[in-house]
Order: sequence, then C-alpha cells, then structure tokens
Amino acid sequence: MKTCLITGITGQDGAYLAKLLLGKGYRVVGLLRRSASSDVIGERLRWLGIYDDVELMDGDLTDISSVLRIVQAVKPDEIYNLAAQSFVASSWNQPLLTGQVTGLGVVNVLEAVRLLELPSRIYHASSSEMFGLIQHPIQSEKTPFYPRSPYAAAKLYAHWMTVNYRESFGLHASSGILFNHESPLRGIEFVTRKITDGVARIKLGLAKELPLGNLEAKRDWGHARDYVQAMWMMLQQDVPDDYVIATGRTTSIRDFCRLAFGHVGLNYEDHVVTDPKFFRPAEVDVLHGDASKAKKALGWEPTVSLEKLVIEMVEADITRHQLKLRA
Repeated sequence: MKTCLITGITGQDGAYLAKLLLGKGYRVVGLLRRSASSDVIGERLRWLGIYDDVELMDGDLTDISSVLRIVQAVKPDEIYNLAAQSFVASSWNQPLLTGQVTGLGVVNVLEAVRLLELPSRIYHASSSEMFGLIQHPIQSEKTPFYPRSPYAAAKLYAHWMTVNYRESFGLHASSGILFNHESPLRGIEFVTRKITDGVARIKLGLAKELPLGNLEAKRDWGHARDYVQAMWMMLQQDVPDDYVIATGRTTSIRDFCRLAFGHVGLNYEDHVVTDPKFFRPAEVDVLHGDASKAKKALGWEPTVSLEKLVIEMVEADITRHQLKLRA
C-alpha cells in the first residue's frame, strides 16, 4: 500500500484527490490546519463520503518544525502540496500572508524531504495565474510568466523553487500549471460558485440580483475531478517535469452566466449587475491553455465539458438551498 500526504486536503482539489487515491488503494494522510471553524472544515470530504477514510494530522505549512514532524512520521511515497491562500482578491488584502503560505510554505515541504533524505515524490500546484498579462495568446510550458497579483507572484516563487530543488538536489518534484478548474466543491468566494449559487438562490426566490465584476474576463475552465487525475499521473512518471493542464477552450464570465442561468430557464441579463468593488486592481483578461505536452507524455485529456460542469454545479447548489429550506 502506498502512502500519500496531501496538504490542503480539505479544499476542492484535496478532497477530489483524496477520493481518487483511496480508490487506488492508497493510505491517505492530510495535513490539517486547525481553525475556529474546525467543526465544518471537513465539509468537502463529507460531501464525497470519505471523511472517515482519511487520516488528518494537525500541522501548519508555514511552520517548518510542523512539516518536518509530519513528513518524518508519515514517510509518504507521494506528497501533493495543494495548500495555499488561493483566492486572488484576498491576496491583495493579505499579501504577506499569501507570500508566507502560498510561496514559502512550499519551500518547507521541499526542505523537509531534502533534510530527511526521503525518496518521496512531490507534486506542487502551480497556477495559470502566473501567466497574468499574457505574452502569447495560448499559454504552454514555454510561455513567459507575468504575474498580476500577490497570489500569482507567490505561486511563481513556489514554482521556480520547485524547479530549483529538482535540479539542484535531485528531488522528484513536478509542478502542474493548472488552469481554472471548478466543481460543486469550489469555494463560494470564487466567481464560478458565486454564479451557480446565485442562480440557485434566484431560481428558488431567495434573491433577485447577482452582483459580479468584470464579465468580459475569459478563462479556460475544466472540472477538478479531471485535474486531480493529472496530478497523480505526473508522479507516476520516471522523470519529474512541469505540465500545463487545461481544456484548450476559453469562455468569458458573461458566457458562463448565460449557461448557468439558461439551465434553469432564466436570462442572465435580467439578474446580473456589475459592481466595481469586484474588479481586480490589475486584471488578467484572458487565459487559454495548451495541454498538448500533458496529452502526449501523460496520456491526459479532460473528460467533462464546460456545459456539463455548469449543470453539475447549478444542480448541486439548488440541492443545497432546498435542503436548507426544508431544515
């Protein structure tokens, strides 16, 4: 039985990855940062029905002693570093925290494996936000980076530190440059869940309007279930490397709204209002990924269309609100 350690296990990707690896017979251990909301922190794991099947260990990615203790105790075959302060808007309000968690926290994981001289294979979650002010219309592993937020800058530092530890110390460390990936487990603060939750509330008569920011921003959206499969595939390779993971299809927030509202028979133009407070200080206008390297080297391809993703998210949010109304 292989053992894996997942940081950020209670997030969207961590939960889907845990379910995937449990299905493959892994012992799944998750690093859990204690908080005042510990009673609901495992909500995504419970949604997937796997909360009792994973082992959770108290720890903090920003505390090297904590990371060392856990890595030494678990001795994982594979480490998936998914923990981050990952909300771009919050990174402007908390730039130092974002740098510590999203940037330096990754180095604590790399250092722990190096100092303990373990053969653990490491996956690091890089981000398409690193491309920022895009230098090429379609972004691949060779496209120059131009981060446009504290979050993106922290991810870029973490990305290059992963490359440096791989090349300098021989660690089996790979980075997935993941483009936007969503699901019913996406945090409510992210625009896709904000939209599908808003659709559900409006359809059920709980709201009339949905305030959003820049409707013209375009993203390459896939399903998180597909993307965690790519993470696992990377660590099964003999040679570590970096891969763009994307669908190759870009869609505006406006069209995402059109799909989501249209699914329940509503016109988004009757309900969506633009609120300047949701605009970014420096906007990332378009992200459009080229995952041809992952397709060729890993055999990975997305399986869930944007239309199916939107329907799944809208239906899940309708179910959530209906359950609350019945309670």
